Amino acid sequence: MKMNPLDRVFLLGTVLLSAYQIVVGIDALSTAPIIAYTIAFGVLLVAGLLLIILGFEGLDSPVVVIISTVIPLALALGLVWEHLASFRGWYLIFVIAGFAAVTYTRSTPIHNHLPVIMITITHGIAGLTIFLLPIFLSIQGATKPAFALVGIGGALIGICGLLLSFLKTGKPILPREVIFRAFPIFLLLTTICFVTGFKFG
Repeated sequence: MKMNPLDRVFLLGTVLLSAYQIVVGIDALSTAPIIAYTIAFGVLLVAGLLLIILGFEGLDSPVVVIISTVIPLALALGLVWEHLASFRGWYLIFVIAGFAAVTYTRSTPIHNHLPVIMITITHGIAGLTIFLLPIFLSIQGATKPAFALVGIGGALIGICGLLLSFLKTGKPILPREVIFRAFPIFLLLTTICFVTGFKFG
């Protein structure tokens, strides 16, 4: 499936917003959240650039599932480290174990449902963390209301990750063409929500 110029415009928007977030949007935080957020937006930036260069064929790369797991895991870890100090150690263990499990099940021939289970659990927990925690914090008044946009971005990126993951397993939730056509728009909307939420929340 060929990428059209509008798709590349959406991806360029994602790249520019990610670069802005890395350079400007995550200062005044402690070291661990800055590292986690920088990794997440750095991977998002690189992924956007590769897709602009390679087109949708880049999504067929065998490392896509692994890379797509880094973004929600890093973002979720940054949020937990920043706002839920008592869960830092446990969540760090989950992130390391989840990433290791996804990497192993995607790099080793396994002919059962284990790869799908690992992806679902890892993306599910990280996605729910990114979705629920910012919304909860904004409702509780611990952050400004705009921080809830980070949660909306979390929902969008969770959907993107799961759609790509199931597509790579050969059991797509939606047709391949629909996923590819919607992907650049979802990615840009996700990045807009993240950047706006972090800046104004």
